[in-house]
Amino acid sequence: MTPPDLTALTTELLRVHGEGQRARIDRGLAQVAALWRPEDGDLAAFVREQFISEPVALAATFARLESVFEQIEGHTHEVGREVRRATDVDTGPLLAVDPLLATYDPFAHVTEDLFQAKVGFVVLLNFPLTTLAERSEHGPKYSRQEWAEVRLGARFGRRVPAEVRQAVTRATADADLYISQYNVWMHHLVDETGARPFPSGLRLISHWNLRDELKGRYADPDGLKKQRMIVKVMERIVTQTIPAAVIDNPHVDWDPFTNAVSAAPASEVEADAPPRAVSLDGAREDDVRYAKLLANFHAARQEDKYVPIAPTAIARSFELGRELPEERVKALLEQVLTSPLVARTAALIEQRLGRELGPQDLWYAGFRGNAAHSEAELDKRTRARYPTPEAFARDMPRLLQGLGFAPPRAKFLAEHILVDPSRGAGHALQSLRRGDFPHLRTRVGAGGMDYKGYNIAVHELGHNVEQVFSLYSVDHTLLAGVPNNAFTEALAFVFQARDLELLGVGKPDAASERERVLADFWATFEIAGVALVDVATWHWLYDHPEATPAELREAVVKIAQDTWDRYYAPVLGGNGTPLLGIYSHMISYPLYLTDYPLGHLIAFQIEEHIAKAGKLGPEFERMASLGALTPDLWMTQATGAPVAAEPLLRATEAALQGAAAPSP
Repeated sequence: MTPPDLTALTTELLRVHGEGQRARIDRGLAQVAALWRPEDGDLAAFVREQFISEPVALAATFARLESVFEQIEGHTHEVGREVRRATDVDTGPLLAVDPLLATYDPFAHVTEDLFQAKVGFVVLLNFPLTTLAERSEHGPKYSRQEWAEVRLGARFGRRVPAEVRQAVTRATADADLYISQYNVWMHHLVDETGARPFPSGLRLISHWNLRDELKGRYADPDGLKKQRMIVKVMERIVTQTIPAAVIDNPHVDWDPFTNAVSAAPASEVEADAPPRAVSLDGAREDDVRYAKLLANFHAARQEDKYVPIAPTAIARSFELGRELPEERVKALLEQVLTSPLVARTAALIEQRLGRELGPQDLWYAGFRGNAAHSEAELDKRTRARYPTPEAFARDMPRLLQGLGFAPPRAKFLAEHILVDPSRGAGHALQSLRRGDFPHLRTRVGAGGMDYKGYNIAVHELGHNVEQVFSLYSVDHTLLAGVPNNAFTEALAFVFQARDLELLGVGKPDAASERERVLADFWATFEIAGVALVDVATWHWLYDHPEATPAELREAVVKIAQDTWDRYYAPVLGGNGTPLLGIYSHMISYPLYLTDYPLGHLIAFQIEEHIAKAGKLGPEFERMASLGALTPDLWMTQATGAPVAAEPLLRATEAALQGAAAPSP
């Protein structure tokens, strides 16, 4: 409708509903008109019928919508989970149809269907759409009911065609499948003498397992050689100079330094080796990695014109997803990256290792208790305890009680979480309606769950516990969840930090607490640069929308190298390494990586609060039950202060002093 038409309609509605409804009428008409299309019919007739001014009727409409949306979204989510089950869960060999099923998005048509049914317009006419600035300014004064109404309105803040949503789903599912099958058979890495540094059967997914294998080698007398070999593998993956023949193929041997490929002797091929062709030409993998990333970009870009308040995937990631401005987040990350504490911490690591640091020490694990335990010892413990996913599920009540949850709550949580063997590295899949269950997915090998799988499982358990509380314990299901992914990552980090204690290795003392702080700081330093590479890559894509996969590869390598040289080379050397580009999230979870460093900052603030408050269990439940508020408001209600880097930096300073760290 034209502005004069809206003015006349406003006058008519004021005559019927009274001057006291002017603000709601003005707002509701503007919100509806912004998304109404000619094919939607007679806007004026709709507004006359559906504007609600009577408080009891408005409250009843809100309650009905909240109840119905929980069921619609919950059951639709379950459909999506089932069509992806074969690609997400290790149910056996994939069928040809399984990757096709994984691209189906049952949510693709839901929002548009609700708009066509006029339900979305009922919401826009009667409940508020707010900007991030408005929520940040006025959110602390909102009641819980007002917050629920804000989240209700936000569901219809954009009207993206179903075919665009489906394109995004296809691109991400395709990239995820590529990553989930990107394994390296480590026994088939050979050095210049032909020696095999890694044991038979060790099959590691990139990047997660490669990184964790590197971290686990600090207690190995021959670990440095193995770590440097893993770094070279990672660099080959980023630059896409890895021979195509060696990807998930135990029938060939590979020297990652010379890039030479040879046929593996039959005696060295694992009994469970999948059938693979043997190619010895050494031809590099095509730019598949970057073609997948490019496909994600092109799919996301289709949505831009339908979201004028956030017209790029980057803006949607920060403004709508995290509800934190990009510049503020970058400032937080750079506050860590440029801190003088980095050089001091690096000097301490160098002192402990007794050698100069190298790029592999980006993942230094010596600030954790597991650095004193060999990977083999930890694997032995976890495999004995968890031979199957079901064994981990049966042990969840004990694990949860060990984390400070009272026996009845531990039982409740365990009964509401299902455990599946993951085809990929592992993940936690939430539920969206009460009555459904979150799923914990972790990788379990034929010989049982190794330590890497266990460590991931404890992390995912943290996600799942948050997911149970933030659905079942909130007062409004429209507020279910947490502010953004960084918060669920933070709460999962809180669990993961206690994995060795839960394994019976030992409870941390005062010295171990200092180690925990230093580990948090170094992990934040590590992932902050990776996150900057991820975001910078998407800025480059928007600046070069017609780029080819090869051009994108060159750009990512340069962005990763420049970021390394600026923040990491001064303490780790390795000028020009593209190592920061290794994270698989860049390919299969676009613009997600920033949530990890934010998660570390948030996790530290939560840990600091729990240390003062007492047991983890009750405080974890209280915080997870706050719901999907804005980040600073959630953090203030949870811990007493907004999101910040200063608490981690102050504690790191104290920890370095306590550890008698040398000057850099």
